Amino acid sequence: MSIQIRLKDIIEEMEIQFEACRTFLNIKTGEIISVTEDDLRAAEDEEPFDHLPDWQQEDLKVANDVVENFENYKELPTKYEVNEYEIMEDFCLTVRNPRKQNILLKSIKGKGAFRRFKDKIIDFEIEDQWYSFRDERFKKIAVEWCRDNNVNYIG
Repeated sequence: MSIQIRLKDIIEEMEIQFEACRTFLNIKTGEIISVTEDDLRAAEDEEPFDHLPDWQQEDLKVANDVVENFENYKELPTKYEVNEYEIMEDFCLTVRNPRKQNILLKSIKGKGAFRRFKDKIIDFEIEDQWYSFRDERFKKIAVEWCRDNNVNYIG
């Protein structure tokens, strides 16, 4: 594969993934695109779309290209493969103060875990450490994905 993709671009896309949406790298052009599952289904079913608004037609053209030329696309890691909850838990285990570690581990249990965790890292003034840890983990996942998919990347 001759294209090179910026690791930063892959990481940014991994961070902003949405439900019912899939993100792909076009290995021929280096373009990263997101396609809704509904648009992919419509493309697979070959539903006509010339009656739709221009913006929607454009989305369906992209989905059609993914379906028709699937060998040109590699799906980026999904939010489930990234597993940000696991990243939070791993971070909690790096906190050396046993009291703070325990509070953080309790904060990530149950509904509202992400909000409670964020509040606690702000309270403990360890936001910078968290974001550095998270960034490194996202980078590691992106690098592994590139290697597994034979994608050339630059820093």
